[in-house]
Amino acid sequence: MWKIIRDNINIAFESIKAQKIRAFITMLIIAFGIMALVGTLSVVNAIDNNFSAGLRSLGSNKFSFKRYENNLLQGRRHRRGRKKINPKISFREAFDFKKKFDDPYALVSISFQAARDVEIKTGEKKSDPKYVVIGVDENYNKVNVLELKKGKPFTVKDIQNNRHVALIGSDLVKELFDNRQALNSEIIIKGNRFKIIGILQNKQATFGGSENNKILIPVNLARSIFQSGGNFSVDVSVTDKNHYEQLVAQAIAMMRNIRKLKPSEANNFGINRSDKLEAELKKVSQSLRYFAFIIGLITILGSSIALMNIMLVSVTERTREIGIRKAIGATRLLVMLQFFVETLVITFLGGIFGIIFGLLIGFVVANLMHNPFGMPWDAIGMAIFVIFVVAFVSGLYPAYKASKLDPIQALRYE
Repeated sequence: MWKIIRDNINIAFESIKAQKIRAFITMLIIAFGIMALVGTLSVVNAIDNNFSAGLRSLGSNKFSFKRYENNLLQGRRHRRGRKKINPKISFREAFDFKKKFDDPYALVSISFQAARDVEIKTGEKKSDPKYVVIGVDENYNKVNVLELKKGKPFTVKDIQNNRHVALIGSDLVKELFDNRQALNSEIIIKGNRFKIIGILQNKQATFGGSENNKILIPVNLARSIFQSGGNFSVDVSVTDKNHYEQLVAQAIAMMRNIRKLKPSEANNFGINRSDKLEAELKKVSQSLRYFAFIIGLITILGSSIALMNIMLVSVTERTREIGIRKAIGATRLLVMLQFFVETLVITFLGGIFGIIFGLLIGFVVANLMHNPFGMPWDAIGMAIFVIFVVAFVSGLYPAYKASKLDPIQALRYE
């Protein structure tokens, strides 16, 4: 049996050589279909990895109070059609919450974005105006899972004494310090000198934004330098997930009390929960995966129809060859096997190229997102399965038609 299959594979390659252009077009059609399937699933995997990295950077078992939920824009409307404009979370409100919310299972951090597109200077150089200055407290790094590559985080005394110290991201190190030592050097922010006491660990971009262009300075200094009342965020990290729901309820009640809301009034602040965000992102990822799968299947269906038509044309053009083979003793099964193996070889070769190009698409997208590329084994396995399905569906009928030809009529065919 293996000898018969090997002979048919050799015949298939000879046929491909004899009809190079047709074989190339056929393989191209299959390659495009498989590339669409593998490429779209690889891109979805890259997006999924980006979502996962974003969730890790936000921290687990965490919730935050912000002006709007999920950073919704000002002007969000109520169901009655009126605009919902929440007041900013002020420094006093954020500070009061941190002071009053004392629980052994919770760690509170307050922060605000002081300025965007800031130019940073050293004694010799100045940067592009692309940096984000954030005023933070001593808990910011722990709550937001920010690790240091070098140096040390802020201490309580750094914050309370308004020391001119800063933690900087890797982008600023590359731009202003090259190969020089950045730690313990000085930078100038809006005319104020800051000593670099820590360098943040390089982080991949999450949710489309860079994580390496941040500069952290003590919160009160940031308020003074940029003369801003700020729009504060209050972040709470829960150390024991068993207390998560209880602490969320307590925190909401406290924030309502601080903002002097009546029992009948709705919250005039947003609360963002890491568990809800994770659930929403999983739904988005799953929807993308279904969408990619459907696109891939539609493309594969088109490729199958095109391949079947091409093989039917091939059977018609090779009617005389089929008649000769039958005349010298080839059975219907052998003729059928010949054309089926030929379809399988063409589909397999096209599928291999499709998988390679699909992986290249995923690799490029992952690099554009600054994510490590993970081999999408599920997509590859599905592609291999689809290759055999396409070969079976597209090759069975043409092979059956070839095997049914009458040898006498076939020999008369011109």
